Amino acid sequence: MSFTMHGVGVSGGIAIGRAHLVSHALLEVAHYLIPEALVPQEVQRFNDAIATVRDDLESIRSQLTPNAPAELSSFINTHLMILADRSLSVLPAEIITSEFCNAEWALKLQMDDLVEQFEKIDDDYLRERKQDVVQVVERVIKVLLGHPSQVPVEEQESAIILVAHDLSPADTIQFKHHKFAAFITDVGGATSHTAILARSLNIPSIVALQRARVLVRDGELIIVDGNQGVVVVNPDKDTLAEYHLRQEQFELEQQKLKRLKSTRAVTLDGTTVELLANIEVPSDVTKAKAAGATGVGLYRTEFLFMNRRDMPDEEEQYLAYRKVAESMKGLPVTIRTLDIGADKEINPDTVRTCTNPALGLRAIRLCLAEPLIFHTQLRAILRASHYGNIKILIPMLSNLAELRQTLQMVERAKLSLQKQHIPFKQDIQVGGMIEIPAAAICADAFAKELDFLSIGTNDLIQYTLAIDRTDDTVSHLYNPLHPAVLNLILNTIKAAMRAGKEVSVCGEMAGDPTLTRLLLGFGLRHFSMHSAQILAVKNQVLKSDVPQLMHSARKILATQEIDKIEPMLQKLNLS
Repeated sequence: MSFTMHGVGVSGGIAIGRAHLVSHALLEVAHYLIPEALVPQEVQRFNDAIATVRDDLESIRSQLTPNAPAELSSFINTHLMILADRSLSVLPAEIITSEFCNAEWALKLQMDDLVEQFEKIDDDYLRERKQDVVQVVERVIKVLLGHPSQVPVEEQESAIILVAHDLSPADTIQFKHHKFAAFITDVGGATSHTAILARSLNIPSIVALQRARVLVRDGELIIVDGNQGVVVVNPDKDTLAEYHLRQEQFELEQQKLKRLKSTRAVTLDGTTVELLANIEVPSDVTKAKAAGATGVGLYRTEFLFMNRRDMPDEEEQYLAYRKVAESMKGLPVTIRTLDIGADKEINPDTVRTCTNPALGLRAIRLCLAEPLIFHTQLRAILRASHYGNIKILIPMLSNLAELRQTLQMVERAKLSLQKQHIPFKQDIQVGGMIEIPAAAICADAFAKELDFLSIGTNDLIQYTLAIDRTDDTVSHLYNPLHPAVLNLILNTIKAAMRAGKEVSVCGEMAGDPTLTRLLLGFGLRHFSMHSAQILAVKNQVLKSDVPQLMHSARKILATQEIDKIEPMLQKLNLS
């Protein structure tokens, strides 16, 4: 029987292959009593399983290649720490001894208790980290149940699509060495490990399908459309033929775009446009260079701080920033200072309750409230600036007092390095993110005191329209074409131009080819996006005539109704 499921596409592309169901071992755990005389043997069986999983994880970590995404090692370290914690490595053995139960059941009881504690946390990001505990327990239970952890050899001969309730990073690392087309999961979201890995590994995938693991059978033919977030199970001949054609067209378009890598991004009228990359970890530089990026427009440093219980010290941060700067060989590298807090705590053991996390103590507010953390990061960035063209970007500025306090902190970090005779770029540029409506309205004032501006459209849209884009019930109202949003973007671009300062867009709008011409018409000349989007945006740039676009952009700005703006944009893109 053919049927369709809808989820959240986290990595684009189309894949067609056979389903391979990843065991959801927790569903198979039974409860039975152990004779008292055999309890020591059962405890030993549990301890052996813990040791086996620990050895497996350490083996996977040792096999990581130098160019593997850096966050993979961090994920494995997190799982090793969870495995070593007394709550999982010792307490289940005590339950076996006291209740005379089997090891699988004791481990599941302990896991349920831990998950219940996570469920009580108000913080969305920390609450989602309960999946780390579940994934570690799954691995131990699979060993106890005698399940293989690898894809069967006979299934490796054809393209396979992994179907799971969830996939741990360690599982994904193992599976990525085999020939498979995609993976789909029941759970996951924007901050889930599955989504992060999908983007870093460039594997078509869909999360949040809810019941895929239950509804899909092993070996069934399935289609994964990562572009639309659609899964088709047992497609009929017509549907299969249609998706084969879509797949070929998608791959053909990707091949055509690759020819543009070395072509300069210049419009028909001779206007030069800079297309930069957004990166999260140093290894992302490889993809940025492969796409022909002319620099890094946004380096999200928070990935150095997340998924760990300790904070990266100055040396670790310095080495990461220096690696990116040297890899880009003189091209600009814009490093955003720590944008974390409220919904993303630095220390998983610290819980801060906040009714509206997006409006809480985060980004520059948190950095100014934690001067030691901020000082350490600024010193690391400044030290790395000696080895490349580094710029500093301050997130979530809302008033000039914050900005001036931040600039004082930068000077303080410079002074501390000077006293130690440590070299750094004395005239390093400092820019600010315009992602709060108040900052966009006062963009002239910020442009005068900063070296450059960067518009963070993701948060700017969210704050302007009072819409939580992670809330499914209102996400349909999240619209970058709202007249208020467009006017705030234009106001910021004009303010930068009046001050003679560089301005870029580093939110999702920059990587949307359907919005490229509109932003060019607004006067934008610097776009920063995920590496995978660069060539598609460049293709639009090469076919654009700026003077003509400026006239059309003015007409769109004069329109106050969204339903009229969208057809006008379509006409603009066809011209």
